[in-house]
Amino acid sequence: MAGKYTPLSSTRSAFKSPILLFALSLLALSVLFLLFTRTPHSNRYSNENHYSSPNFKPETSFVASLEHFLTRKAPRSPPARDDTMRSEATDEDVKRLDDMVYRGDAERMIGDPYYPVNLPIRVYVYEMPSKFTYDLLWLFRNTYKDTSNLTSNGSPVHRLIEQHSIDYWLWADLIAPESERLLKTVVRVHRQEEADLYYIPFFTTISFFLLEKQQCKPLYREALKWVTDQPAWKRSEGRDHILPIHHPWSFKSVRRYMKNAIWILPDMDSTGNWYKPGQVSLEKDLILPYVPNLELCDTECLSKTESKRIILLYFRGRLKRNAGGKIRAKLVAELSGAENVVIEEGTAGEEGKAAAQKGMRQSIFCLSPAGDTPSSARLFDAIVSGCIPVIVSDELELPFEGILDYRKIALFISSSDAVQPGFLLKFLKGVSRAQTRELQRNLAKYARHFLYSSPALPLGPEDMFWRMVCFCVLLYP
Repeated sequence: MAGKYTPLSSTRSAFKSPILLFALSLLALSVLFLLFTRTPHSNRYSNENHYSSPNFKPETSFVASLEHFLTRKAPRSPPARDDTMRSEATDEDVKRLDDMVYRGDAERMIGDPYYPVNLPIRVYVYEMPSKFTYDLLWLFRNTYKDTSNLTSNGSPVHRLIEQHSIDYWLWADLIAPESERLLKTVVRVHRQEEADLYYIPFFTTISFFLLEKQQCKPLYREALKWVTDQPAWKRSEGRDHILPIHHPWSFKSVRRYMKNAIWILPDMDSTGNWYKPGQVSLEKDLILPYVPNLELCDTECLSKTESKRIILLYFRGRLKRNAGGKIRAKLVAELSGAENVVIEEGTAGEEGKAAAQKGMRQSIFCLSPAGDTPSSARLFDAIVSGCIPVIVSDELELPFEGILDYRKIALFISSSDAVQPGFLLKFLKGVSRAQTRELQRNLAKYARHFLYSSPALPLGPEDMFWRMVCFCVLLYP
């Protein structure tokens, strides 16, 4: 498998054939069946007893989880060495790895009746120098209370890092002791020849926002050389490597040299404003949701707030954005002053977060237009708040499409329709009470798929990501 992995293509044309759609549906069902049946029952739930106490509550706050990780779990001394190369791999190193992978695949093909199905996914996590990993996490932790640090458009830097902290959540789960992990879709291996995929644990978003430019660019170049010197990278030219670059500005100066890798993105940005042509595609990259800013409104919360949801449509955020986000100004012009509609300019800090949470929990529908890219963190805030998202973004690719049916939790309206005088409000008022309740019930069920946590939970976003990877490996071995 290693070196031959090609992610799933979700191209529209593939689904124009009913026969192909039916075949892919059967294959998807087979994936899920194998995912749950090939893992022995005793192993699948072996760690869950530890977390089965009624008082157990997973940590969903990035700041709190990071504090616990750094002060209690981070190694005080260098980690035990695996076979990560500390210098540039030679041609002989690459050939040696290639021969070992070939022998391993041949043995599995003969001895494993399910080959090339490979569950759990075996991931090799590079032991990168601490300047790419722990030092950056400590930098975030030690500067978190510096609220004066803002981006050019006024957004708090540390809050942006939290929204894009998927690299932390994935890595923290992968390197946790197996006795503390709940996910069985993925397992860490310590030898490169045993891996299906290779994870690059470089915190590109933290480095971009918290380092000075003269520090950041050299660090990016160092990370690029360090990774591309590895024999596994040289063997496949990076096609089986996972690179988290969840903020579209991060790793920008050198990422073109790693375009073969599997990028983890917030969306595909079909506008072309953030990624060069050919850098990202549905044929190799995967989407993970933003980390929600707001607290979960669970089933009990939804029941308590049902009668308090008196606002028809709610939006709080930046009213002016670039690229596809220009739709926001048009929507503001159309909706401002309408009855039962709240449109507010977003504000930073805890006060702004509290206002957004209160507003979403008082609203039936939450407007989710495009931002600077086709997606927005607001969509996932709405989902965990029990507020039905109204998505106005024509080019949006959503996380876990193919597993989740977003029509069960959200309404989709084209940009051209949404800005027509009176169209949007008439449409929303025409949604029946029964439809609204069904969407709200589904939101309560779907919310777990968007809540990152420590430990990572089955059916949480970390698990859903690896399930997507499993699905891709089956289709494109």
